[in-house]
Amino acid sequence: MGTIDIDMRKAFTLIELLVVIGVLAVLLAITLIAINPARQFSQSNDTKRSSDVNAVLNAVHQFAADNRGTLPAGIPDTTAGAAVIGSGVGQVDICASLVTQYLAALPVDPLTNNGASVTDCAVVGGYNTNYTIVRSTTNNRITVSAPATEIATTDISVTR
Repeated sequence: MGTIDIDMRKAFTLIELLVVIGVLAVLLAITLIAINPARQFSQSNDTKRSSDVNAVLNAVHQFAADNRGTLPAGIPDTTAGAAVIGSGVGQVDICASLVTQYLAALPVDPLTNNGASVTDCAVVGGYNTNYTIVRSTTNNRITVSAPATEIATTDISVTR
């Protein structure tokens, strides 16, 4: 009888490779949907906003405690409405009252000025934190808010 010459190399077939690639693509898609990096960044920014709002409010209250209840100058009351903390026209400039003694730097919204905090209150061109502050006329309580939230359906706001 004649001998049959069979090539006995072991290799994956094209079908097997395509199936493995397909399974890996499905697993990657499921992982990306579960992790959702854009949502994670948005949650991180909202967490920073919440922390910043609390830090500013604590600094305002520490200033008031050290100054016999007097608040930093320029904080509007509810009849005028909340104003943005900044040095521009129509904004509340409380930086000099708070920075270095009550805050190391004035926090800024993560999407404003690349989130860089204000350490120099006399910065050329001014500053804008994109956070708002207002004082209640009825009970003198202060509210600091972060209106530019990304995930939260309402502003991040703290009142004390």
